[in-house]
Amino acid sequence: MPDFSETSSDLNAITRPLIEQLRRHPKRVVFTEGEDIRVIRAAARLVELEAIAPILLGSRERIKALALANSVSLKFILVIDPPKAADFKLFCERVENMARYRTMQLGSTEELVARPHYFGALMVQYGQADALVGGNQALPASYFRALLHMIKPMPNVPKIFGVTMLTGAHLKNLGGSDVLFLADCGLIPNPSVDELAAIAVETGKLARHFLGRKVNVAMLSHSTKGSAGTPAARHMAAATGLAQATVAKEFLEISVEGEIQADVALDPEAAETKLLGAEKRAVADVLVFPNLDAAHISLKLLQHVAGAQNYGHLILGLAGPAAQVSRTATEETIFGTAAAIAVEAIKYHLLHSSEEA
Repeated sequence: MPDFSETSSDLNAITRPLIEQLRRHPKRVVFTEGEDIRVIRAAARLVELEAIAPILLGSRERIKALALANSVSLKFILVIDPPKAADFKLFCERVENMARYRTMQLGSTEELVARPHYFGALMVQYGQADALVGGNQALPASYFRALLHMIKPMPNVPKIFGVTMLTGAHLKNLGGSDVLFLADCGLIPNPSVDELAAIAVETGKLARHFLGRKVNVAMLSHSTKGSAGTPAARHMAAATGLAQATVAKEFLEISVEGEIQADVALDPEAAETKLLGAEKRAVADVLVFPNLDAAHISLKLLQHVAGAQNYGHLILGLAGPAAQVSRTATEETIFGTAAAIAVEAIKYHLLHSSEEA
């Protein structure tokens, strides 16, 4: 293998520390849609960096043909065709024993387990892989459905939600470490106060794990600390109070502030104008949006107008690490998302057991 310094020149503020962690603690990441040259290239790059042991689901013949046609090495990349897998019958038996499966009557067990999203989710649920990445060739609903059916939820999170990580050397006011975490950009249309508070706390924990320091969470609104007394502003203020109480109770290295406007959260000059004593406050590392419309629109503008590099969604609220990428994801996005969810798997293995459903 080449020296790390020779292969890491194109890493950025997000991917460099992730890869450095993974070289010390490599993880197995399963890609549910392996018949995709973007995935194959990202997997080969992760192998070259000695960061991840990739598992690609799909037809072995088609994946080999794609790799050969594009001169990409499949060395140290495991390819599994679910219906032909050694664990296929075992997974079918385990699904039949799942209370969730019996309650929801999802159809033929064999047909279900043969679907790559379901097979990949089962690999994570039962310890055959450390983390999961999918969605690059599928509608989000079908991918999320497999996660919800096959991976146990975490009891302390009301609903699963998505976190996106952003970076870009050309961008201004991008968090305290040139990294910004946005939530929820993919799942909950209109989160309740309880859900917003959980999003703030869990995303704060994620950021703390990745950045290795105390992090600052901003609960975004059109209002800053009562400047507009609308129901929406009061909603975010209530969520802020609930999140702050959880942080204090659990002694977390997280600061939660809200409700505040985006410029106050990120721009020190704007904050000094609008907040008394703002010269002493740190910029936000995490932005929690009031609803899915605001979050998703902001993410797309930052990507397509400002040119931010995005990774994720990292799906939080499941008892196994999983991430979703869009059908338009670049090879770089798939690469960094896999690295991010693999690093999250390091934390999962420390905190959660792999008990069966």
